[in-house]
Amino acid sequence: MSANEDQEMELEALRSIYEGDESFRELSPVSFQYRIGENGDPKAFLIEVSWTETYPQTAPIISMNAFFNNTISSAVKQSILAKLQEEVKVNLGTAMTYTLFEYAKDNKEQFMENHHPVHSVTSISNIISVETPNTAPSSKKKDKKEQLSKTQKRKLADKTDHKGELPRGWNWVDVVKLSKTGSKDDE
Repeated sequence: MSANEDQEMELEALRSIYEGDESFRELSPVSFQYRIGENGDPKAFLIEVSWTETYPQTAPIISMNAFFNNTISSAVKQSILAKLQEEVKVNLGTAMTYTLFEYAKDNKEQFMENHHPVHSVTSISNIISVETPNTAPSSKKKDKKEQLSKTQKRKLADKTDHKGELPRGWNWVDVVKLSKTGSKDDE
């Protein structure tokens, strides 16, 4: 049997196995997604398996790049993908998409044992950014300026422009002071 015939048979099998399964999505006749874990489960994740032209003689492309996985650290994703690649090696030459999805389902807890949802952090910062008015960025800039040390401020003041001249207005403060003291003398 050619790879294409294998793929067609596997495609039919996947469609019948996962018919009515909300976790399964056929993105194209050679690309499938499966959600491991229920919707709303903080340890749920999405696996995408895409067949190459020579699959199942060669490994499929397994990806966890779906936006659904954006709360999972890349380290956890890497470890899940590494474990799935091990499973791929064992099953090369056979229809393995179902096997991979089931393997991930069976090992979900183990796969996600080191998963600490980045989610809680992002949702908090999202709330903060939603509640803060648009002035937030400018206030952040002010903070940064205030944190300059005296030495840094002096360096800024001593900076000259490309002609070697001090920037316009560098001595305005002094001029104002002088004119004030000068006016007192005049009285």
